[in-house]
Amino acid sequence: MDFSKLKQSRLFHLCFAITFFTSGVIVNLVQCLFYLVLRPFNKRLYRKLNWYFCFTIYSQLVFLGDWWSGSRIKFYIDREEFDRYYGKEHAYCVMNHSYEIDWLVGWMICDRIHLLGNCKAYAKKVIQYVPVLGWGWKCAEFVFLERSFEKDKRVISSQITELSEHPDPIWLLLFPEGTRFTPTKHKISLEFARQKNLPELKHHLLPRTKGFIASLPSMKGKIPALLDIEICFDEKETNKPTITDLLFGKPVTAHMYMRRIPLEELPDTEHEQEEFLREMFIRKDKLKDSFLKTGDFFATSGVPRVEPFEIERRINSLINIAVWVVLICCPMVYYLIRLLFSGELLYFSIGASIIGAFYLLLNKTIGMSEIGKGSSYGTNTPKKNA
Repeated sequence: MDFSKLKQSRLFHLCFAITFFTSGVIVNLVQCLFYLVLRPFNKRLYRKLNWYFCFTIYSQLVFLGDWWSGSRIKFYIDREEFDRYYGKEHAYCVMNHSYEIDWLVGWMICDRIHLLGNCKAYAKKVIQYVPVLGWGWKCAEFVFLERSFEKDKRVISSQITELSEHPDPIWLLLFPEGTRFTPTKHKISLEFARQKNLPELKHHLLPRTKGFIASLPSMKGKIPALLDIEICFDEKETNKPTITDLLFGKPVTAHMYMRRIPLEELPDTEHEQEEFLREMFIRKDKLKDSFLKTGDFFATSGVPRVEPFEIERRINSLINIAVWVVLICCPMVYYLIRLLFSGELLYFSIGASIIGAFYLLLNKTIGMSEIGKGSSYGTNTPKKNA
């Protein structure tokens, strides 16, 4: 049987949409109940339980990467450091934002080190109103920002203090570029860099330093390390690193460089922290430039070589979605078929409307990750130290 053709079937995509959104809303309602009833009295127990609620939602998307598309991740990490620290401590992750699925690859990594339910990130405040992921992130104590620094500074301080008290290791993800890389945004970033005599980056946007700096005081003594992460894909490959290609079963290979920096090694003054972040992105730029030209992070970057390795995907995401398909998709598909073939126009219209709603939700969710439909953030010249 040619499974590649089956993976391109809109029927299978509909089944995924039914499973993901219906199970997600059910989990959201349970999360909300626990958030209101349990969290005020026993925050530790709430967070332990919420790990599983988040896992069951996130792992359905991890399934798309690991099992449906069969995508791979090559890790460029010091192996001794990886075995000792990764997944065993809180970490502040600073990552480039160049691709539509960079966040999903992060989740695939976290699943491999048993950390998926405790992935946290900085996100636009409006996302918390989006069903499934947005509602789940709200209950998972994500750091929601309005992009008004005076308001965001207080939110960052209080939320990171809260997150650092988690009973199990968390990874908090920051994209300092603030938005995905596009040629238009890159041109504006370069113009700003020239105006302010700042580094001109070839493959990244100039990092915005305020959020990074505002986060550090609340982390000192609580979050042991910063993870400097650079993700690249071979841009000559036919399959592209997009949700759409993964949904159609097209595999990609992610190349992920990661470096652990103890937080106590970061400078103390804001000016030095600003320079530290910019130097980090200069280093990232050299890594990516080397990879795009040679297929090797280290050939021309001057960064010490680290040999790549892979970690086997876990079966958990496959089991998780199989359970939800049986509980949600099978009865709903049966119900929809009965509506469509009932012979009654009203019932047919209801069935067709439900199917249309699921397709709309699926397309809207994919659209959130598409670079061409991304935010306008970064298309205006940033203010100094933004």
